[in-house]
Amino acid sequence: MTEQATSALLIDGQAPAEVPLHHVWNECVGAGRANEALRADWQAHFREAVQVLGARHVRFHGLFHDDMFVYRTDNGGGFGPNQPLPEPVYTFAYVDKVFDAILDAGARPFVELGFMPRQLATQTETLFWWKAHCSPPKEMDRWVALVDATVRHWIERYGIDEVRQWPFEVWNEPNLVPNFWTGTRAQYFELYEATARAIKAIDPRLRVGGPSTSVFVPDARYSGETHDPSLEVETAVATDPDALDWQPVWIHELIEYCAQRGLPIDFLSTHLYPTDYAADSLGNVSAITRQKDATYVDLQVLRTIIENSPYPDAELHITEWSTSPSSRDAIHDTLFAAAYIVRAFLKGAPLADSISYWTFTDVFEEGGSGIGPFHGGFGFVNENGLHKPTFHAMAMLHRLGDRLLAELPDGAITRSSATGDVSAIFYNYPAEMGTTGLASRNGYAETRALAEMGPERRVRHRVEGLRPGTELTVEILDWEHGNVAEAWYQMGAPLNITREQTAELRHVADGLHRSTLTVGDDGVLDIDLTLPAWAVASVAPTLPGGQRPDRGGDEPGRARARRRHSPQR
Repeated sequence: MTEQATSALLIDGQAPAEVPLHHVWNECVGAGRANEALRADWQAHFREAVQVLGARHVRFHGLFHDDMFVYRTDNGGGFGPNQPLPEPVYTFAYVDKVFDAILDAGARPFVELGFMPRQLATQTETLFWWKAHCSPPKEMDRWVALVDATVRHWIERYGIDEVRQWPFEVWNEPNLVPNFWTGTRAQYFELYEATARAIKAIDPRLRVGGPSTSVFVPDARYSGETHDPSLEVETAVATDPDALDWQPVWIHELIEYCAQRGLPIDFLSTHLYPTDYAADSLGNVSAITRQKDATYVDLQVLRTIIENSPYPDAELHITEWSTSPSSRDAIHDTLFAAAYIVRAFLKGAPLADSISYWTFTDVFEEGGSGIGPFHGGFGFVNENGLHKPTFHAMAMLHRLGDRLLAELPDGAITRSSATGDVSAIFYNYPAEMGTTGLASRNGYAETRALAEMGPERRVRHRVEGLRPGTELTVEILDWEHGNVAEAWYQMGAPLNITREQTAELRHVADGLHRSTLTVGDDGVLDIDLTLPAWAVASVAPTLPGGQRPDRGGDEPGRARARRRHSPQR
């Protein structure tokens, strides 16, 4: 809000007790698989995620999958003879293109080491339409040699100082047998040990961690060597899932295993979707949505485990997080998700080193490409590059400073230690929701009833001690502004949108309610906003030259959101 304060800052008449605000929301973002990163649209979406949302790292599956052509045991003759090679050869041309693009965009990889090359896999084609091989290696020595060669290649190409800044995570969700892992827990721990030792042998300052498990559960289904669905029954039939004791998977066990063997854990990683799927005694699967603070509660549990472990300095990275783990959950396309994630990120910020939103783009093919432009994909942008409400929510979070001045029931007021600028974010996760989280929806039409939740919320705060005349931009995302999936629905929900429809939707997507506030001659800024249910608002310095933070929007005026339209077709 201001370059320098004219006197001591006061917020609502009180001197702020500043504490650090770590931007856990943009430390890392997720993506589908390495091969998708070769696409021009993926790279364009990623550059925007870096430039506008502040993304610093990106994590994805499939680094060693067949379509990246890293591990070669024959010459790939095509129509000609396919001659076997005397020894495996490692070719990094495709990987180099992906990593070059990430670094050139101004970010870094969060390296997920997986999956198994076909020639090394004990079982093949276990997962996804692109036939990932998620199994232990036939020979651990050959896996170690692959990891060693890959990391040394990166050091040679990018330099050791650069590669030391990349976290190395061993595998993805190995507790999900037989999909992401066909082996046992003991076999995963053996993979972790061999991989961690290989990485540290190259350079002790390289960072390695795991177990990248998913998700918290309140039962013993993952307590043995493999998943036992019979132990889910009580969870499936529980009348109040939030009364159960939700605990992480394999975190205690990995810590114990590594401590006994003197193995490194530079960071612990897991996935915190606030959901679960549990089967009853008849095999009927229930989808469970936990309360709105589930992520915050889980982070507290993890932080306590780390502090009381032999690895108290280990970082905590949540390497996948979203409202649900489904890439066909229509909530992801909505305004409702925007308010939910802002609230969750702000509450979780003191407890983690990163919380990686899964994913930054709908260019994501675990189940094949999505059907239609708004199919419930994870991304902040859809396949056409249209900004969803979650994109704007992330942009608003990125504008916050690194010092928290006021933690509020409806948002936060912050300051930048570098510039002195003060900025704020506010949201209305409606009181009518109570403690309820956001359950998945099978289609956009099923989400619209949430628009009737209420009530609206008036947000009033006074900030004193600012430079007189400082201009601020107020942005409000609500039912009437930036609600692109609703605009698509009102078009008739076309499966294949035309170029003209795309242009119209782009205008709607970026058409937030924008207005200007100016600090008075007395150095006081009075913030007075009325936020409809689910709205998110940003108050931040106007950019040089009077630019707006994003395209489109209303003319400058009073910072008050208009009441949403009734969600009728």
